[in-house]
Amino acid sequence: MSKIVDIQFKANGKAYHFDSGHFVLRRGNKVIVETEMGLALGIVCSEPRTHSEESPERSFKKIIRMAGKQDLDRYDKKCSLEKEAYAFCLEKCRERLLDMGLVAVEAMLDGSKIIIYFSAEGRVDFRELVKDMVQKFRTRIEMKQIGVRYQAKMVGGIGTCGRQLCCTSFLNNFEPVSIKMAKEQNLSLNPTKISGMCGRLMCCLSYEYGYYSKSKKHIPKIGKRAVTPQGEGKVIRQNVLTETITVLLESGEEVELTFDDFIQFQAHKENQPGKTVAPDPDPKNGPKPEPNSHKTKNEVKES
Repeated sequence: MSKIVDIQFKANGKAYHFDSGHFVLRRGNKVIVETEMGLALGIVCSEPRTHSEESPERSFKKIIRMAGKQDLDRYDKKCSLEKEAYAFCLEKCRERLLDMGLVAVEAMLDGSKIIIYFSAEGRVDFRELVKDMVQKFRTRIEMKQIGVRYQAKMVGGIGTCGRQLCCTSFLNNFEPVSIKMAKEQNLSLNPTKISGMCGRLMCCLSYEYGYYSKSKKHIPKIGKRAVTPQGEGKVIRQNVLTETITVLLESGEEVELTFDDFIQFQAHKENQPGKTVAPDPDPKNGPKPEPNSHKTKNEVKES
């Protein structure tokens, strides 16, 4: 059975599945593969593995060859071309007063095409810019407008936590992030505190959202009434990290309970003897009717 490996074409970029074929590969090997845009040099970022037994076997593109010295020299020339094209494009954007932000320039391994990534709030007339680029580099020029999240991933930077941006350092794909995740974690809804460098909600809001949702599933929300061994009161605080809740009793006293203690107390209270149980609405399982219950009042008196 053939094995598959994950290959990245950019540092911390998205990983794609390829068929390793007869090659014996290890993490870090450089290989040449065929992509939709032509030949490309990629780096193996995973160990070879077989197809999952749970899912049917799929067909993946095969690796053409291991990268040799000639391929590495072409890759170095490609990187030099990208730097030259970026500087030239930036100069022309300033000369023509184009309202666009130049993000990155990517050249194909064989030099057949140069892709220019830029960001802009609206439409940009870059026809004259493309003419300048074609006249300079004598190759096909493709313009791609990207969003602010992908711009932050390409440019990089330092987040509010003091570390390198997650999207630049290790994230391969962008997961959906919502304001509900911040509310569930009791975070401040101040946009300046929950937004990243891209201006969108921070990706790290989704990291602990599942844990918070699972931990708070069986406890009352803030403002709800709760019954404690010391009496009834209102929940005023929740601390998921210490797994405790604080209840303000009617007497004005604050009681702190752990999640486990609160859940056990509720279960014990529900199982107390003498607790009335609602009858089963299903007549098959419910109590049988008393004798003469189907008779009218007059019939009961006569009997």
